[in-house]
Amino acid sequence: MAKVLATSPWGAEFSVTELAGMLGHSGGAVGNACETLVTRGEAERVGSKPRMYRATGLTAAAAQRTATAPPVPRSPAPRPAAQPGGAAASTSGGKPQPVTRPNGQRYHPRALANLPDVEALQRLREASVPVLLYGPPGTGKTSLIEAAFPDLITVAGDGDTTVGDLIGEYTQDTKGGYRFVYGPLVTAMQEGRALLLDDATLISPKVLAAMYPAMDGRRQIQVKVHQGETITAAEGFYVIAGHNPGVHGAVLTEALASRFSVQIQVGSDYDLAAALKINGTAVRIARHLATSQQAGEVGWAPQLRELLAFQKIADVLGTGAAFANLVGIAPLEDRDTVTEIVTKALGRPVTALALGRQL
Repeated sequence: MAKVLATSPWGAEFSVTELAGMLGHSGGAVGNACETLVTRGEAERVGSKPRMYRATGLTAAAAQRTATAPPVPRSPAPRPAAQPGGAAASTSGGKPQPVTRPNGQRYHPRALANLPDVEALQRLREASVPVLLYGPPGTGKTSLIEAAFPDLITVAGDGDTTVGDLIGEYTQDTKGGYRFVYGPLVTAMQEGRALLLDDATLISPKVLAAMYPAMDGRRQIQVKVHQGETITAAEGFYVIAGHNPGVHGAVLTEALASRFSVQIQVGSDYDLAAALKINGTAVRIARHLATSQQAGEVGWAPQLRELLAFQKIADVLGTGAAFANLVGIAPLEDRDTVTEIVTKALGRPVTALALGRQL
Protein backbone atom coordinates (compact mmCIF):
# COMPACT_ATOMS: atom_id res chain seq x y z
CA MET A 1 0.00 0.00 0.00
CA ALA A 2 2.67 2.45 1.10
CA LYS A 3 4.79 1.56 -1.92
CA VAL A 4 1.98 2.40 -4.35
CA LEU A 5 1.44 5.80 -2.74
CA ALA A 6 5.16 6.54 -2.39
CA THR A 7 6.03 5.70 -6.01
CA SER A 8 3.14 7.66 -7.51
CA PRO A 9 3.50 11.31 -8.61
CA TRP A 10 3.49 13.63 -5.61
CA GLY A 11 -0.05 14.65 -4.70
CA ALA A 12 -1.69 11.79 -6.62
CA GLU A 13 -4.85 10.58 -4.91
CA PHE A 14 -6.33 7.09 -4.95
CA SER A 15 -9.65 5.69 -3.80
CA VAL A 16 -9.93 2.44 -1.88
CA THR A 17 -11.47 0.84 -4.97
CA GLU A 18 -8.53 1.90 -7.16
CA LEU A 19 -5.97 0.66 -4.65
CA ALA A 20 -7.84 -2.63 -4.21
CA GLY A 21 -7.81 -3.15 -7.97
CA MET A 22 -4.08 -2.44 -8.20
CA LEU A 23 -3.16 -4.67 -5.26
CA GLY A 24 -5.63 -7.49 -5.76
CA HIS A 25 -6.97 -7.33 -2.21
CA SER A 26 -10.50 -6.86 -0.90
CA GLY A 27 -11.76 -3.32 -0.50
CA GLY A 28 -12.28 -3.90 3.22
CA ALA A 29 -8.69 -5.02 3.78
CA VAL A 30 -7.30 -2.15 1.70
CA GLY A 31 -9.47 0.40 3.50
CA ASN A 32 -8.26 -0.85 6.87
CA ALA A 33 -4.63 -0.73 5.72
CA CYS A 34 -5.07 2.84 4.47
CA GLU A 35 -6.55 3.93 7.79
CA THR A 36 -3.59 2.34 9.60
CA LEU A 37 -1.20 4.39 7.47
CA VAL A 38 -3.23 7.52 8.20
CA THR A 39 -3.07 6.83 11.94
CA ARG A 40 0.72 6.58 11.71
CA GLY A 41 0.97 9.74 9.61
CA GLU A 42 2.28 7.67 6.71
CA ALA A 43 -0.64 8.62 4.43
CA GLU A 44 -3.24 11.35 4.28
CA ARG A 45 -6.97 10.89 3.81
CA VAL A 46 -8.63 13.51 1.61
CA GLY A 47 -12.36 13.48 1.04
CA SER A 48 -14.89 11.02 2.39
CA LYS A 49 -17.23 10.05 -0.47
CA PRO A 50 -15.31 8.29 -1.75
CA ARG A 51 -12.36 8.16 0.61
CA MET A 52 -9.18 9.23 -1.17
CA TYR A 53 -5.61 8.76 0.01
CA ARG A 54 -2.26 10.31 -0.90
CA ALA A 55 1.32 10.13 0.29
CA THR A 56 2.91 12.20 3.05
CA GLY A 57 6.55 12.83 3.87
CA LEU A 58 6.61 9.59 5.87
CA THR A 59 5.15 7.30 3.20
CA ALA A 60 8.47 6.54 1.49
CA ALA A 61 10.00 5.38 4.77
CA ALA A 62 6.99 3.14 5.42
CA ALA A 63 7.38 1.64 1.95
CA GLN A 64 11.07 1.04 2.59
CA ARG A 65 10.31 -0.92 5.76
CA THR A 66 8.14 -3.33 3.79
CA ALA A 67 10.53 -3.61 0.84
CA THR A 68 11.67 -7.05 1.94
CA ALA A 69 8.12 -8.38 2.23
CA PRO A 70 6.88 -10.84 -0.44
CA PRO A 71 5.55 -9.05 -3.54
CA VAL A 72 1.84 -8.33 -3.58
CA PRO A 73 -0.11 -9.76 -6.55
CA ARG A 74 -1.24 -7.13 -9.04
CA SER A 75 -4.35 -9.00 -10.09
CA PRO A 76 -7.44 -9.92 -8.06
CA ALA A 77 -7.05 -12.92 -5.79
CA PRO A 78 -8.44 -16.06 -7.47
CA ARG A 79 -11.80 -17.32 -6.37
CA PRO A 80 -11.57 -20.56 -4.42
CA ALA A 81 -13.11 -23.45 -6.31
CA ALA A 82 -15.68 -25.39 -4.36
CA GLN A 83 -14.78 -29.06 -4.59
CA PRO A 84 -16.39 -32.16 -3.11
CA GLY A 85 -15.10 -33.24 0.27
CA GLY A 86 -14.54 -29.77 1.68
CA ALA A 87 -11.46 -28.88 -0.39
CA ALA A 88 -12.11 -25.20 0.20
CA ALA A 89 -11.18 -25.73 3.84
CA SER A 90 -8.52 -28.43 4.06
CA THR A 91 -9.30 -31.27 6.42
CA SER A 92 -7.34 -33.20 8.99
CA GLY A 93 -8.95 -36.42 10.11
CA GLY A 94 -12.18 -35.33 8.46
CA LYS A 95 -12.44 -32.08 10.44
CA PRO A 96 -12.24 -28.78 8.49
CA GLN A 97 -9.23 -26.71 9.43
CA PRO A 98 -9.45 -23.00 10.31
CA VAL A 99 -9.41 -20.59 7.37
CA THR A 100 -7.28 -17.45 7.54
CA ARG A 101 -9.17 -14.20 6.91
CA PRO A 102 -7.62 -11.11 5.24
CA ASN A 103 -6.89 -9.57 8.66
CA GLY A 104 -4.87 -12.63 9.66
CA GLN A 105 -7.44 -13.98 12.11
CA ARG A 106 -8.57 -17.58 11.74
CA TYR A 107 -12.16 -18.62 11.07
CA HIS A 108 -13.35 -22.00 12.35
CA PRO A 109 -15.86 -23.51 9.88
CA ARG A 110 -19.28 -24.59 11.12
CA ALA A 111 -21.76 -27.08 9.70
CA LEU A 112 -24.19 -25.97 6.99
CA ALA A 113 -26.26 -28.45 4.97
CA ASN A 114 -23.83 -31.28 5.85
CA LEU A 115 -20.89 -29.24 4.56
CA PRO A 116 -18.39 -26.84 6.10
CA ASP A 117 -20.10 -23.44 5.86
CA VAL A 118 -17.19 -21.98 3.88
CA GLU A 119 -17.55 -24.65 1.21
CA ALA A 120 -21.35 -24.33 1.17
CA LEU A 121 -21.09 -20.60 0.39
CA GLN A 122 -18.51 -21.26 -2.30
CA ARG A 123 -20.82 -23.82 -3.95
CA LEU A 124 -23.71 -21.36 -3.85
CA ARG A 125 -21.51 -18.79 -5.53
CA GLU A 126 -20.58 -21.25 -8.25
CA ALA A 127 -24.30 -21.77 -8.83
CA SER A 128 -24.97 -17.99 -8.73
CA VAL A 129 -27.39 -18.29 -5.82
CA PRO A 130 -27.37 -15.08 -3.71
CA VAL A 131 -27.23 -15.55 0.06
CA LEU A 132 -28.46 -13.43 2.96
CA LEU A 133 -26.96 -14.13 6.39
CA TYR A 134 -28.98 -12.84 9.32
CA GLY A 135 -28.49 -12.83 13.08
CA PRO A 136 -27.35 -10.63 15.96
CA PRO A 137 -24.17 -8.55 15.63
CA GLY A 138 -21.04 -10.41 16.69
CA THR A 139 -22.11 -13.90 15.62
CA GLY A 140 -19.54 -14.21 12.83
CA LYS A 141 -21.47 -13.38 9.66
CA THR A 142 -18.76 -11.16 8.21
CA SER A 143 -16.01 -13.52 9.39
CA LEU A 144 -17.59 -16.40 7.49
CA ILE A 145 -17.97 -14.38 4.31
CA GLU A 146 -14.38 -13.14 4.43
CA ALA A 147 -13.16 -16.70 4.97
CA ALA A 148 -15.20 -18.01 2.03
CA PHE A 149 -14.29 -15.30 -0.49
CA PRO A 150 -10.68 -13.99 -0.53
CA ASP A 151 -11.59 -11.62 -3.39
CA LEU A 152 -14.31 -9.93 -1.34
CA ILE A 153 -15.21 -6.24 -1.66
CA THR A 154 -17.23 -4.92 1.30
CA VAL A 155 -19.79 -2.13 1.48
CA ALA A 156 -20.54 -1.08 5.06
CA GLY A 157 -24.19 -0.10 4.78
CA ASP A 158 -25.98 2.54 6.82
CA GLY A 159 -28.79 5.05 6.44
CA ASP A 160 -26.46 7.52 4.73
CA THR A 161 -25.33 5.14 1.98
CA THR A 162 -26.07 6.65 -1.44
CA VAL A 163 -26.29 5.33 -4.98
CA GLY A 164 -22.96 7.05 -5.60
CA ASP A 165 -21.39 5.04 -2.77
CA LEU A 166 -22.33 1.87 -4.66
CA ILE A 167 -21.91 2.81 -8.31
CA GLY A 168 -19.43 5.69 -8.17
CA GLU A 169 -19.35 9.44 -8.51
CA TYR A 170 -17.28 12.34 -9.74
CA THR A 171 -14.50 13.53 -7.44
CA GLN A 172 -12.12 16.45 -7.73
CA ASP A 173 -8.57 15.69 -8.81
CA THR A 174 -5.34 17.48 -7.92
CA LYS A 175 -5.63 19.82 -10.92
CA GLY A 176 -9.03 21.13 -9.92
CA GLY A 177 -10.92 19.09 -12.49
CA TYR A 178 -13.27 16.20 -11.92
CA ARG A 179 -13.00 12.52 -12.74
CA PHE A 180 -15.42 9.66 -12.28
CA VAL A 181 -14.38 7.08 -9.70
CA TYR A 182 -16.17 3.74 -9.93
CA GLY A 183 -17.82 2.45 -6.76
CA PRO A 184 -17.51 -1.03 -5.24
CA LEU A 185 -20.50 -2.43 -7.14
CA VAL A 186 -19.02 -1.53 -10.53
CA THR A 187 -15.57 -2.75 -9.49
CA ALA A 188 -16.98 -6.11 -8.35
CA MET A 189 -18.94 -6.46 -11.59
CA GLN A 190 -15.99 -5.61 -13.83
CA GLU A 191 -13.53 -7.85 -11.99
CA GLY A 192 -15.89 -10.75 -11.29
CA ARG A 193 -15.53 -10.46 -7.52
CA ALA A 194 -17.77 -11.10 -4.54
CA LEU A 195 -19.55 -8.09 -3.05
CA LEU A 196 -20.74 -8.04 0.56
CA LEU A 197 -23.52 -5.65 1.51
CA ASP A 198 -22.86 -5.53 5.24
CA ASP A 199 -25.89 -4.30 7.17
CA ALA A 200 -27.76 -4.24 3.87
CA THR A 201 -31.10 -3.62 5.59
CA LEU A 202 -29.90 -0.26 6.89
CA ILE A 203 -29.49 1.00 3.32
CA SER A 204 -32.43 2.88 1.80
CA PRO A 205 -34.57 0.65 -0.47
CA LYS A 206 -34.30 3.32 -3.19
CA VAL A 207 -30.51 3.02 -3.09
CA LEU A 208 -30.57 -0.78 -3.15
CA ALA A 209 -32.89 -0.71 -6.15
CA ALA A 210 -30.01 0.69 -8.23
CA MET A 211 -28.17 -2.64 -8.00
CA TYR A 212 -31.07 -5.04 -8.54
CA PRO A 213 -30.53 -5.24 -12.34
CA ALA A 214 -27.03 -6.55 -11.64
CA MET A 215 -28.46 -9.38 -9.54
CA ASP A 216 -31.10 -10.68 -11.92
CA GLY A 217 -30.82 -12.27 -15.35
CA ARG A 218 -29.68 -9.00 -16.95
CA ARG A 219 -26.50 -8.79 -14.85
CA GLN A 220 -26.14 -5.21 -16.01
CA ILE A 221 -26.50 -1.70 -14.65
CA GLN A 222 -26.52 1.65 -16.38
CA VAL A 223 -24.39 4.42 -14.90
CA LYS A 224 -26.52 7.37 -15.94
CA VAL A 225 -24.23 10.00 -14.41
CA HIS A 226 -21.28 8.66 -16.41
CA GLN A 227 -22.53 9.15 -19.95
CA GLY A 228 -25.12 6.41 -19.53
CA GLU A 229 -22.39 3.76 -19.51
CA THR A 230 -23.59 0.16 -19.34
CA ILE A 231 -21.69 -2.16 -17.02
CA THR A 232 -21.99 -5.91 -17.57
CA ALA A 233 -21.01 -8.29 -14.80
CA ALA A 234 -18.02 -10.51 -15.48
CA GLU A 235 -18.11 -14.19 -14.62
CA GLY A 236 -17.71 -14.68 -10.89
CA PHE A 237 -19.58 -11.55 -9.83
CA TYR A 238 -21.59 -12.43 -6.76
CA VAL A 239 -23.62 -10.55 -4.16
CA ILE A 240 -24.02 -11.64 -0.54
CA ALA A 241 -25.60 -9.63 2.26
CA GLY A 242 -25.69 -9.42 6.04
CA HIS A 243 -28.74 -8.46 8.11
CA ASN A 244 -28.94 -7.73 11.86
CA PRO A 245 -32.67 -8.03 12.67
CA GLY A 246 -32.38 -6.47 16.12
CA VAL A 247 -30.60 -3.30 15.02
CA HIS A 248 -32.72 -0.15 15.03
CA GLY A 249 -33.67 0.87 11.50
CA ALA A 250 -32.88 -2.51 9.91
CA VAL A 251 -35.79 -3.41 7.63
CA LEU A 252 -35.79 -6.47 5.40
CA THR A 253 -38.13 -5.40 2.61
CA GLU A 254 -39.91 -7.87 0.38
CA ALA A 255 -38.00 -6.54 -2.63
CA LEU A 256 -34.66 -7.18 -0.93
CA ALA A 257 -35.61 -10.56 0.53
CA SER A 258 -36.79 -11.80 -2.86
CA ARG A 259 -33.33 -11.19 -4.34
CA PHE A 260 -31.71 -13.67 -1.93
CA SER A 261 -32.85 -17.22 -2.63
CA VAL A 262 -30.99 -18.60 0.39
CA GLN A 263 -31.37 -17.01 3.82
CA ILE A 264 -29.23 -18.44 6.62
CA GLN A 265 -29.62 -17.74 10.31
CA VAL A 266 -26.31 -17.23 12.12
CA GLY A 267 -26.06 -17.56 15.90
CA SER A 268 -23.08 -17.74 18.20
CA ASP A 269 -21.22 -21.05 18.42
CA TYR A 270 -20.87 -21.47 22.17
CA ASP A 271 -19.16 -24.82 21.70
CA LEU A 272 -16.45 -22.99 19.78
CA ALA A 273 -16.21 -20.44 22.59
CA ALA A 274 -15.56 -23.29 25.02
CA ALA A 275 -13.03 -24.86 22.65
CA LEU A 276 -11.19 -21.53 22.48
CA LYS A 277 -10.66 -21.75 26.26
CA ILE A 278 -12.95 -18.85 27.09
CA ASN A 279 -13.92 -18.77 30.76
CA GLY A 280 -16.39 -21.61 31.30
CA THR A 281 -18.67 -19.63 33.60
CA ALA A 282 -18.90 -16.82 31.05
CA VAL A 283 -19.87 -19.32 28.35
CA ARG A 284 -22.54 -20.87 30.60
CA ILE A 285 -23.97 -17.42 31.36
CA ALA A 286 -24.05 -16.64 27.64
CA ARG A 287 -25.87 -19.91 26.90
CA HIS A 288 -28.39 -19.17 29.66
CA LEU A 289 -29.05 -15.68 28.33
CA ALA A 290 -29.33 -16.98 24.76
CA THR A 291 -31.97 -19.49 25.88
CA SER A 292 -33.82 -16.73 27.76
CA GLN A 293 -33.60 -14.52 24.68
CA GLN A 294 -35.19 -17.19 22.49
CA ALA A 295 -37.98 -17.50 25.06
CA GLY A 296 -38.57 -13.76 24.92
CA GLU A 297 -37.55 -13.25 28.56
CA VAL A 298 -34.60 -11.00 27.75
CA GLY A 299 -33.60 -9.03 24.67
CA TRP A 300 -29.81 -9.46 24.79
CA ALA A 301 -27.28 -12.23 25.09
CA PRO A 302 -23.47 -12.13 24.71
CA GLN A 303 -22.36 -13.35 21.30
CA LEU A 304 -19.01 -14.83 20.34
CA ARG A 305 -17.56 -11.35 19.80
CA GLU A 306 -18.40 -10.34 23.37
CA LEU A 307 -17.03 -13.61 24.75
CA LEU A 308 -13.73 -13.18 22.91
CA ALA A 309 -13.52 -9.66 24.32
CA PHE A 310 -14.39 -11.04 27.78
CA GLN A 311 -11.38 -13.35 27.71
CA LYS A 312 -9.03 -10.58 26.59
CA ILE A 313 -10.27 -8.35 29.42
CA ALA A 314 -9.91 -11.21 31.89
CA ASP A 315 -6.33 -11.81 30.77
CA VAL A 316 -5.49 -8.12 31.28
CA LEU A 317 -7.63 -6.98 34.24
CA GLY A 318 -8.79 -10.24 35.80
CA THR A 319 -12.03 -12.22 35.63
CA GLY A 320 -13.77 -9.96 38.17
CA ALA A 321 -13.37 -6.94 35.92
CA ALA A 322 -14.41 -9.00 32.89
CA PHE A 323 -17.68 -10.06 34.53
CA ALA A 324 -18.31 -6.49 35.70
CA ASN A 325 -17.80 -5.32 32.12
CA LEU A 326 -20.15 -8.04 30.84
CA VAL A 327 -22.85 -6.59 33.07
CA GLY A 328 -22.00 -3.05 31.97
CA ILE A 329 -22.30 -3.71 28.24
CA ALA A 330 -25.79 -5.19 28.57
CA PRO A 331 -28.52 -2.85 27.29
CA LEU A 332 -30.14 -0.82 30.06
CA GLU A 333 -33.47 -2.58 29.66
CA ASP A 334 -31.79 -5.98 30.22
CA ARG A 335 -29.09 -5.00 32.70
CA ASP A 336 -30.97 -5.95 35.86
CA THR A 337 -31.71 -9.40 34.49
CA VAL A 338 -28.12 -9.90 33.31
CA THR A 339 -26.81 -8.69 36.68
CA GLU A 340 -29.04 -11.16 38.50
CA ILE A 341 -27.91 -14.07 36.34
CA VAL A 342 -24.20 -13.21 36.61
CA THR A 343 -24.49 -12.65 40.38
CA LYS A 344 -26.19 -16.02 40.82
CA ALA A 345 -23.60 -17.80 38.66
CA LEU A 346 -20.68 -16.31 40.61
CA GLY A 347 -22.25 -16.50 44.04
CA ARG A 348 -21.40 -12.88 44.82
CA PRO A 349 -22.74 -9.45 43.88
CA VAL A 350 -21.56 -8.02 40.56
CA THR A 351 -22.04 -4.45 39.34
CA ALA A 352 -21.09 -2.70 36.11
CA LEU A 353 -17.41 -1.85 35.72
CA ALA A 354 -16.81 1.66 37.05
CA LEU A 355 -14.11 3.89 38.48
CA GLY A 356 -13.63 3.75 42.24
CA ARG A 357 -12.20 6.16 44.77
CA GLN A 358 -9.09 8.19 44.06
CA LEU A 359 -5.85 6.33 44.71
